[in-house]
Amino acid sequence: MSPLPVPGPLVTVEWLAERLDHPGLVVFDAGVGAHRDAKARIPGARVFDIDGALSDGSSPLPHTMPDAGYLAERLRELGVDDRSTVVAYDGAGIYSSARAWWMLRALGFDRAAVLDGGLPAWTAAGLPVRPAEPTVPAPGDFTANPREGLIVDSRTVRAALADPASVVLDARSRERYAGQAEEPRPGLRRGHLPGALNLPFGDLQVAGRMRPVDELRAVFGELAGDRRRLVLHCGSGVTACVLALGADLAGYRDLAVYDGSWSEWGLPGDLPVVAPA
Repeated sequence: MSPLPVPGPLVTVEWLAERLDHPGLVVFDAGVGAHRDAKARIPGARVFDIDGALSDGSSPLPHTMPDAGYLAERLRELGVDDRSTVVAYDGAGIYSSARAWWMLRALGFDRAAVLDGGLPAWTAAGLPVRPAEPTVPAPGDFTANPREGLIVDSRTVRAALADPASVVLDARSRERYAGQAEEPRPGLRRGHLPGALNLPFGDLQVAGRMRPVDELRAVFGELAGDRRRLVLHCGSGVTACVLALGADLAGYRDLAVYDGSWSEWGLPGDLPVVAPA
């Protein structure tokens, strides 16, 4: 059986519905919190648990990327093969599903995509859902081939802030970026990284679907200018991956997600913060 190709990092509900019975397809519900429907899933979908087993539980920071060997083992348990094709979705439209896509990219797996519009678009199209029951797929043979530089730490971010060829983009809301809103995680400082620019992840979407490619190019071009290296962060490394998805669609290839994001940078300490006046 030949692997099922994907047309790019984003697929439509029509594309998925036509291929839902393909034996090489793995569909993941990658919703977090309220964005995972506790009652219904796309038929055959398995859970990509970013809130639990598919993040590093030993880290004090939320949603930390696990060790590649550990993550590969979990993916094998979920029935992912080297010849699989993966489509991730969530209940918000596009929110945490992009994190699942980026994690797979970081492991060297490219036959993965995000469902444009997620579960809301699927149900709006009148497509079927099934009860959210546990599934136990046959183990897969997934192997990891990690790529350096897709998931980065605070040292890399500090270097990017000083690099005229790089731009650091903050996917949080404008109010959080400006320090005008309390952080949802207790104990964090308010404000933003010095030199970082704000691009709320929702600005890349209309009604839970990604904006057209020409509009994405315009949005990123306005902020990045001629800089082609983009370092992306948010609150905990999840919605930064929506920026990674949008930038990839817009043609940017030198992309990195700061895994600790504001959950690390915003802690009391020596990392510099532009605080509200």
